[in-house]
Amino acid sequence: MKAFLVSTLLMVLFGLKASAQSNKPLYTFPIGVQAYTYRNEFAKEVEKTLDLIASLGITEIEGNTPKGLTPEAYKQMLQKRKLTIPATGASYEELVSDPQSVIKQAKALGSRYVMVAWIPHQGAFTIDHAKKAVEDFNKAGKALKAAGLTFCYHNHGYEFSPYEQGTLFDYIVKNTHPADVSFELDILWAQHGGADPVALLKKYGKRFQLIHLKDLKKGIKGDFTGSTPLENDVALGTGQIDIPGVIKEAKRLGIRHYFIEDESPSIAQQVPQSIAYLKGLKE
Repeated sequence: MKAFLVSTLLMVLFGLKASAQSNKPLYTFPIGVQAYTYRNEFAKEVEKTLDLIASLGITEIEGNTPKGLTPEAYKQMLQKRKLTIPATGASYEELVSDPQSVIKQAKALGSRYVMVAWIPHQGAFTIDHAKKAVEDFNKAGKALKAAGLTFCYHNHGYEFSPYEQGTLFDYIVKNTHPADVSFELDILWAQHGGADPVALLKKYGKRFQLIHLKDLKKGIKGDFTGSTPLENDVALGTGQIDIPGVIKEAKRLGIRHYFIEDESPSIAQQVPQSIAYLKGLKE
């Protein structure tokens, strides 16, 4: 009888422990947003857009200084609303031709990371484009590192076209210097290019430093164009991407910055929905 009671008590305690664990939030990071999500709003009124972003509980923004403002003035607007810019962006051309200007802006905004989201190319993305990007990324990444910044290349789908035994993305990762070049995983564009975002995180681990949280509409088949209709961006958890799997693996790797990016015309409804989804995820 005593053994039965002990066994029952252990089962109850184990059940309570398992239940408590299942109620632990999975997403335990600041809510971030890519400024491009609110590109139309920023073009009209910067401060009202920042008020809107802050009202949603967002505390981190990835983006550049809006036109017409200095980085210093923009940073003051952000600080007033308790917003930070841990990552800023630069074009490929800026990074290659004037890295010191890129460094200056990032420093003025208080950013630690600088991301580039597109490698210039006409037609299909080829090994020649990838080789040129590797050369430029290694050089610019070294300059940014010397300034205390981390350079991240943001995938856009076309890099996952086949090359040798892998993809052109594999080539870029393997031939850039880990000490100088990191990556931002855009999970929608990875999926659209035929890759598995979770598998990429497992394969390349800490080479990834930042995450773009986006979901791709169910039923959409991707390609290597790096383009899809804006309406194919859907609220997190309603598309075809394994968002919990991404968060779990990224969390295991120690990635700390996640930016919701929604290019659709339905951001007024979808961004709050995406935030609620993230907050509702359990381990």
